[in-house]
Amino acid sequence: MAIMAAVVPVAAILVIPPPPHTLHQYGASARASVDWVGAALVTLGLFALLFALTEGNVVGWGTPWIPVLIVVSLVLMALFVLWQRRLERGGTRAPLMKVSIFRSRRFSAAMVIMALFFSSFNGFLVYATFFFQDYQGLSTVQTTLRFIPTGVSGVITAALVSQVLAHVPAYMILIFGNVCVSISSLLFAIPIPSNTNYFAFGLPAMILSVFGADTTWPSLTLFTSQALPQEDQALGGALVNSMAQVGRSIGLAIATAIQTAILARERGVATQDAGPLKVWDEPSLLGLRAASWFNFALGVASLLVVVIAFRGSGIVGKGGEAPREQLRQSAGEDDIAEEERRIDTKNVAGKVG
Repeated sequence: MAIMAAVVPVAAILVIPPPPHTLHQYGASARASVDWVGAALVTLGLFALLFALTEGNVVGWGTPWIPVLIVVSLVLMALFVLWQRRLERGGTRAPLMKVSIFRSRRFSAAMVIMALFFSSFNGFLVYATFFFQDYQGLSTVQTTLRFIPTGVSGVITAALVSQVLAHVPAYMILIFGNVCVSISSLLFAIPIPSNTNYFAFGLPAMILSVFGADTTWPSLTLFTSQALPQEDQALGGALVNSMAQVGRSIGLAIATAIQTAILARERGVATQDAGPLKVWDEPSLLGLRAASWFNFALGVASLLVVVIAFRGSGIVGKGGEAPREQLRQSAGEDDIAEEERRIDTKNVAGKVG
């Protein structure tokens, strides 16, 4: 893995062309172009939230500074949004995130799906690992062998999806992906006897999880790139990745809190004294199943957002203006009128110049 990681930047240097212009060529400095205030607000806000969610299991949720820290994190995130809105309306530098692009209901829904879906998918992978290695007591190598189907099915799925995207509406692809990842967590949540053969439930779960991830990710990424104007596509790509990472982190923290709470309840101790998972231990199994139920719920929630927000969406793999039209239709009339006024203003300014 380390060798492969080293090959990637070398290949990028050789293949990716340099930008035609730099900030210094335009007379701008990097310090003046970066929104350091926004970066500090969003970083501190997310850090405070994740720290509170993870430490709640360690020190106990009744500890006074835990809810205080959660409130502080929410305030910082709200300030970040207000600050970005101010910069977008006429600040001295470009905002980290254009708040206006979230006026489109379908784009906002796509970001919610990214957070919910990959929270469910990442949670499935983590708790499947705990089940095999910590509960069943399998070695690292034996656990790794049980994940091999994810790589094989991932290669096959990637090859098929590249062709399917040009013929099947995004709505159907997203439904398929969300159903698959939900079933994966469900197979580890329902009370199947824990000594059941891996091929009866583990193998199907591994394959379905990758079916879900490798169909949902390209569909939403392609939708985002085609729906936004060219100058905002880099921002859209960054938001897709950021929402997936934030969803993974927060979802895993909440799932861990649920699993620890069930473990502590079954052992009759306080949350902070729940202890680790044990091999073939019934409280450990119940805690893992509770976390898997939560991951299943996340997958179902993502599926509901798809059904509500993406119904009637067209084919994203054909390119062209269709996805942008869909995004336009999903926005409010006031947003459309505002965008048209902005375009008219730019045209008039160009003619005057």
